[in-house]
Amino acid sequence: MTNAGPTSAPTDRAGPPRSRIPGLPSEATLIGTGTLLAFLLLWELAPALRLADPMFISSPSRVALAGHELFSSGEIWKDIEASGSAFLWGYLLSIAVGVPLGLAIGLSRRAYYAFGPIIDALNAVPRITLLPLIVIWAGIGLWSKIAVVFLGAVVPIAIYTWSGAKTSEARFLRVARSFSASRTKIFTSLILPGTVPFIFTGLKYGAGRALLGVVVGELYASTAGVGHMIAEAGNAMQTDIVFVGVLLFTFAGLVIVGILDRIERRFERWRPPAGGAR
Repeated sequence: MTNAGPTSAPTDRAGPPRSRIPGLPSEATLIGTGTLLAFLLLWELAPALRLADPMFISSPSRVALAGHELFSSGEIWKDIEASGSAFLWGYLLSIAVGVPLGLAIGLSRRAYYAFGPIIDALNAVPRITLLPLIVIWAGIGLWSKIAVVFLGAVVPIAIYTWSGAKTSEARFLRVARSFSASRTKIFTSLILPGTVPFIFTGLKYGAGRALLGVVVGELYASTAGVGHMIAEAGNAMQTDIVFVGVLLFTFAGLVIVGILDRIERRFERWRPPAGGAR
């Protein structure tokens, strides 16, 4: 009687993961591009086939032609400069105030008692309801738009920063204090690195609110700007020019978020890895 040698159960060996062929677009790119092209084609065909009135929805070709005319004539550059100035000054001012204020509220009980209710109240009140007061105080022009942008962006930036400062792990803080670490060292080594993702989330959300503030300010309290151009085109039923303005704001928002993402990745490399190196 012979003993058979040890046998092992057959195992399924997974092959190497499929790799994308260099030079070909990814699946996400193909699906996204295909969906966008299908939407643009349907949009172009709808007025051409009399399925919709072109006065109300325009078409991609009409929007492209209107944009080309606006940029070629140079009419739109002054509006872009007016909107960009209001956004830039209001957004930078909201960062300069919102980040330190959020850190102070999250780290100091007295600062929370002093400023926490004000931030909560501003967050609860739709900022557009303050527009008549802003126009009365600052007039119609650049300063009123800066005020609207500032109020729109500073609240979410402060709230997200405040939340990040509050989430600092108490066990790490106790260990740092047990080694007699100074407050400055604790802040720069523990609290600030842990708050960075919250700060950038607030900056991205605040950027969207700031662009909304530009639009609102120019619709009601301005004589120039892309928002003002949209309002005038809407009153004249020029939907192609309205879409040009909408696309400009959309492009600006995507660019700003992309810039913030790149800056955030630099800070992510600065932060220590989770769990520490072994």
